[in-house]
Amino acid sequence: MAHAPEAAAVTRPPVRPGPERPFPRRRRTTRYGPLRSVSWWFLLPALALYLYVVLAPSLRGAGYAFTDWTGLGSQVSFTGLENFRKVLDDPAARDALWQTLLITVVITVAQNAIGLLLALGVDSRIRSRNLLRVLFFAPAVMTPVVTAYLWRYMYAPEGAFNTALETLGLGSLTQNWLGDPDLALWSVAAVVIWQFSGYSMVIFLAGLQSVPRELHEAAGVDGAGSFQRFWHITRPLLAPATTINLMLSMIGGFKLFDQVYVTTGGGPGHATETLSTLIYKNAFQFDEYAYSTALAVLLAIVVAAVSAGQYRGLQRQKGMS
Repeated sequence: MAHAPEAAAVTRPPVRPGPERPFPRRRRTTRYGPLRSVSWWFLLPALALYLYVVLAPSLRGAGYAFTDWTGLGSQVSFTGLENFRKVLDDPAARDALWQTLLITVVITVAQNAIGLLLALGVDSRIRSRNLLRVLFFAPAVMTPVVTAYLWRYMYAPEGAFNTALETLGLGSLTQNWLGDPDLALWSVAAVVIWQFSGYSMVIFLAGLQSVPRELHEAAGVDGAGSFQRFWHITRPLLAPATTINLMLSMIGGFKLFDQVYVTTGGGPGHATETLSTLIYKNAFQFDEYAYSTALAVLLAIVVAAVSAGQYRGLQRQKGMS
């Protein structure tokens, strides 16, 4: 009896193993539209609190700039842009705006220049670098009011500065530091620069420590000097720290109030008046709350515009470098 031929064996091509994945990929599905991640639900309480505590009162307060509200009672009438026209016609507001811009530029340039020099100094391998970092940063921990009172006593006619000059035989250089209209603004600026240069130093120091040492060593082997290494290596890599420092110092200069109010109160005359002190005086001394709110809105617009322009300029420079 003949046997049936055996069925031919079926051969299949080998399957190539794909890359192993430690975790299977899951597709996120939700029916809540834009909220495509569960993390949004953790963010919503903070956003709601921010809207209720910060944004809503700010927008409501900005609305009073278009009224004649005196701060007392509930009688409010809409006046449109009258308060803003008053700001443009007020010589005190124009002087305060100019002095605010001037002291902001001085503080921003000097504070960051000194902070960068201090950071370069304490980034070296000197033995006392840790102690110097603490000493330079210590003034930033003090409250601005305490610092202003301290410098107010040192600036006094019989204070530490004039006493030291007389002791050194330089009595002809003694000044009425806070009473002279030509010196008062610079004296206040010196207080802010002294207090916050250490703060800028810390930010610059963090940026310096992120610069690879290998780049400096390679540039040194190629014959680059200290200034060339700083300009072509350190400076471009410090762009993030520079952006942060310039933004913080500029915003702080525009909002400057404590040091001015404690040391000079905006005087002598209006020589040191800033927008912040003018806002305070119009609100709590002259009972012109609507006008002071218009000044505050103007200050917020100036700060936002200058900060945005500065940020875009620095980002463009960072991209070019």
